[in-house]
Amino acid sequence: MATSSAGPEIERLIQLLAKLPGLGPRSARRAALHLLKKQDALMRPMAEALSDAADKITACSICGNLDVSDPCSICTAPGREPTTICVVETVGDIWALERAAAFKGRYHVLGGVLSPLDGVRPEDLNIGKLLDRAAKPEIKEIVLALNATVDGQTTAHYLADRLDGLDVSITSLARGVPVGGELDYLDDGTLTAAFKSRRPA
Repeated sequence: MATSSAGPEIERLIQLLAKLPGLGPRSARRAALHLLKKQDALMRPMAEALSDAADKITACSICGNLDVSDPCSICTAPGREPTTICVVETVGDIWALERAAAFKGRYHVLGGVLSPLDGVRPEDLNIGKLLDRAAKPEIKEIVLALNATVDGQTTAHYLADRLDGLDVSITSLARGVPVGGELDYLDDGTLTAAFKSRRPA
């Protein structure tokens, strides 16, 4: 086993960076070196930003979004549609939908998807709160905006079964040909979903 010439402080930085998604040991070493070279311009401001985030950001007790206030700014925004809840896997999905300005209702973050192989069961997800929210008389629609993976679709079917019987409309995002997409470059699953989701022209 090769020994490292870096001190324990640098090794700890590398090990922590390597835990981030998409960063392996080599990428973490490059990132650590870059941070160390740019201490005043990058490393110190990043350390302050991380400290502020750790101290001030919390999960919304209603929807699970991350914000500096609880309830979050989306749950308390007066201009949003209070009758529709969009169910997403992670907070990152909220950010994507908000960037696109595609949805003006409220959200619910599951915190993952069902995955028997990874040991993720219904009780491991934020499903109980969703069922409580969906049962409120003002809720008219639940949009299942989960990823088009096997686990995502399994979770969507499970939620649809659990929500069945409530006086709410259960919908899911249409799947298919992306804007600007060419048929020849699309995979078989996307083309199949596009045909199943076809609508009048």
